[in-house]
Amino acid sequence: MATPIPLRNIWLLFLYAADLVQFKDSTQVEAESARNLPELLARLLTQVVRQRLRSNLSRGYQPRHAVLSRVRGRIDVLATASGQLLEQGRVACKFEEHTLDTPRNQLVRAALENLAIRLELPELVHECKALSHLMASMGVGSQRPSRSQLATDQVNRNETTDLLMLSLAKMVFEAFIPTEENGQTNAVLADADVHLVRRLFEKAVANALRIQLQPVGWQVLRGRKLRWPVQAISEGLDAHLPGMQTDIELLHHARKHKLVIDTKFTNIFTSTQFKEQVLRSGYLYQLYAYLRTQEDATLMRGWRSEGILLHPQCGETLNAYMSVQGHCMRFMTIDLMSSAEVFEQQLLSLGESIEHT
Repeated sequence: MATPIPLRNIWLLFLYAADLVQFKDSTQVEAESARNLPELLARLLTQVVRQRLRSNLSRGYQPRHAVLSRVRGRIDVLATASGQLLEQGRVACKFEEHTLDTPRNQLVRAALENLAIRLELPELVHECKALSHLMASMGVGSQRPSRSQLATDQVNRNETTDLLMLSLAKMVFEAFIPTEENGQTNAVLADADVHLVRRLFEKAVANALRIQLQPVGWQVLRGRKLRWPVQAISEGLDAHLPGMQTDIELLHHARKHKLVIDTKFTNIFTSTQFKEQVLRSGYLYQLYAYLRTQEDATLMRGWRSEGILLHPQCGETLNAYMSVQGHCMRFMTIDLMSSAEVFEQQLLSLGESIEHT
């Protein structure tokens, strides 16, 4: 994709993708004033960390093992005996400590230090370092926790501020910060990590559709693997078949309606020596395969199945369809370069157009 995307719209994609759209209005100023993506993340993360420090960071229980002069928690009998600790008036104990040095707080501090290295604006560098030092004085380590450690420190859905703080910290480490040159205050260079932006696009579309359609009976699924309807196959060949996995599937059981949405992050058209604008054959065949290979199961149950290829808009808007062997296939674009308000309205209007199909 050759067109830079406004930071404010990448931020909206992130909020929808992370299911944190409730923070949209409270972060508008920071999103507009940032010059590049690292600066945007730094402004937002420092703001949220300051708020959390004012209301106290969340504590958690961490497993500890220590040699003490009195029993705390459970006695480690093996360590106590092998170290002949009782003769010294000491005992090895295993216990849980109520501490601020939790995986979530460690990740946030590590993200602040990571941003401080990447940033050019002196005041933001100072702010990141100052908050990191303050967290250090409270006993929070700077090591980046592993995924397994973070899995033990699940954030409750009611801890909304921690959810935003942790999501921002994770974003810093998801290789989503490209090397950027100073340019327009609202643009990211086109060679930013397209794969990760595409993931945001896919997740944002799925969550926007869930917000719109789940209350009216639609089930929204992401990343479902499909089976080839094989009737006979040579031994061992199944291991070499390409996988099929949908981006988004919408199911309405009462209406017996299924909709497969494939999100792409390229221009919906390409060119050939014969045509200046032609739909990309690979994407078209892929969507066709998703619909045709599953039609025995859907038709048997009396379902209607349709598909949508959804791309960012590069040039003119496209909203067209064709019917192939009983399956409606639609081709749609969303303008990521529009204003934040127009972009979000397009995102949400997808649900309205689907509901009326």
